[in-house]
Amino acid sequence: MALPNIADAKRFALFFDFDGTLADIAERPDAVEVSEHTRETLASLRSALKGAVAIISGREIASVDQFLLPVQLAMSGVHGLTRRDADGTLHSPDFDVSGVHDVEKQLAPFVADHPGLLLERKRGAAALHYRQRPELEAACHAAMREAVFGKAELRLRPGKMVIEALAHESNKGAAIESFLDQPPFIGRVPVFAGDDATDEDGFAFVNRRQGISIKVGLGETQARYRARDTQELLSWMRDILEEIEGRSEQS
Repeated sequence: MALPNIADAKRFALFFDFDGTLADIAERPDAVEVSEHTRETLASLRSALKGAVAIISGREIASVDQFLLPVQLAMSGVHGLTRRDADGTLHSPDFDVSGVHDVEKQLAPFVADHPGLLLERKRGAAALHYRQRPELEAACHAAMREAVFGKAELRLRPGKMVIEALAHESNKGAAIESFLDQPPFIGRVPVFAGDDATDEDGFAFVNRRQGISIKVGLGETQARYRARDTQELLSWMRDILEEIEGRSEQS
C-alpha cells in the first residue's frame, strides 16, 4: 500500500530504523552513508515535533550517532537493550555477557577461515555478517546455532545477511513502547519505519496502537504501508515536514 497522507502531523511520534531505512545498506556496517539532506530533515522534524523523533536500531547508540552528527536524536540501540531519552538520559541495564563472549570466541576461527565475514561485537550481542559472502548463509546460521547451543540465556535473531546472538529479551516494539511512556512522546500516535525482519516486533506494536507501520523495500511484513526504498521514505518525511510548516504559516 502506498505511503499515507499525514494530516495534523504534530499528533505523531516518528520512529525510524537506521540501516536500510534512513541509510542504504552497505557491505560493511562502517561503510554506510547518510546524506546531508537526510540529517537536515531529521533535525527539522525533531524541532517541528518538539523532540518526538527517535531511532530504533540494532546498532549501538554510539555507532548510529557517528553517522548523524551533528544531529543527536532520542535513540534505542541493540534491538531495544539500550535507550537514550529525548533529554539525553541514558538507560543501559546490567546483565551477564559471559555467554556472548563465549560465542565470539567460538566463532572467531570460523570467521578467520572465511574472508569477507564480519563478527560485530555489541553490548549484549554478537552479530555475524555475511553480506560479502551470501553463499555462506547456511553455514553462518549453522555456526551460530552451534555457538549458542546449551546457552539458555542467549537467543538468535536473524536479519538481512546477518544473524545475531542476544543476551537479552528486548525488541524494537518494547523500545517504542518505552519511549511512548516518556515526554515528548506521551499521547502521540506512533509511526515506525523499518526494512528488516528485526523490525517486525516494532510493526506489530505500532499496529496494536493504531499507528502507522511502514516497510521499506520488498519482503513479507506485518507493516500496513510500504516505501519502495530509502529515497521514497525520505520524500515522505519531507512531505510531513511541509505539512507541519504549512499549518504553522496558516495559524
